[in-house]
Amino acid sequence: MRKAEALVNDRLGAGSVAFGVGPIAALLVVPAALERFRGQHPQAEVRIVEGFAPALLPRVRDGSLDFAMGPRLAGDLDAAFAFRPVFREETAVVCRKGHPLGRARTLAELVDAEWLTQWGSGLGPGSIARAFAAARLPEPRQSVQCESYNAMIALIARSDVLGVLSRRMLTHPLISNSIDEIPVVDGPAAFTVGLFSRSGAPLSRLAAAMAKAVTLSARELVPSGRR
Repeated sequence: MRKAEALVNDRLGAGSVAFGVGPIAALLVVPAALERFRGQHPQAEVRIVEGFAPALLPRVRDGSLDFAMGPRLAGDLDAAFAFRPVFREETAVVCRKGHPLGRARTLAELVDAEWLTQWGSGLGPGSIARAFAAARLPEPRQSVQCESYNAMIALIARSDVLGVLSRRMLTHPLISNSIDEIPVVDGPAAFTVGLFSRSGAPLSRLAAAMAKAVTLSARELVPSGRR
């Protein structure tokens, strides 16, 4: 009986899909992707989970999420996952408005600053350490690691700590009203954002449709030369 119901739901575009996204995708990609998906599958139920990759991937592994969108972190990818790149995301070193280091041009001017980083993201402690090492500078003090993007934004906006954000996020009013980019020429490198799914486990029809909607909506934000 359940199999027959599933077949009927599939024909009607009903059923459900669950996926995870990082904070950048949640704010900039999901609204357009959901509109696109629901235009084709209005009866489908959708569950969206926000978090950084280390928290989302175990849920992809156990099947509670169909897929997740997030940054490809450094190191070898676990064989349990397949990763499909979608675009490259540029970074920006940021500070509160009016920060005394707001006009710095190189990381050498920021080496004594206190930094706040995102745990489990493409903008984590490793990205800052690599940027300073590439500039032949000592690693700065990274005193706070946040698992909350909102907390990170609030802390940077209300203190003298520095951080690294997706440059695209600086266009959002919630951020641009309180945070400025520090125009350093040697900041952390761009990172790749893509879709994680279970290796050897094809997505269901609805999950594949949602993944396609997410991919198309994300790529609309990125000039073709930066994918």
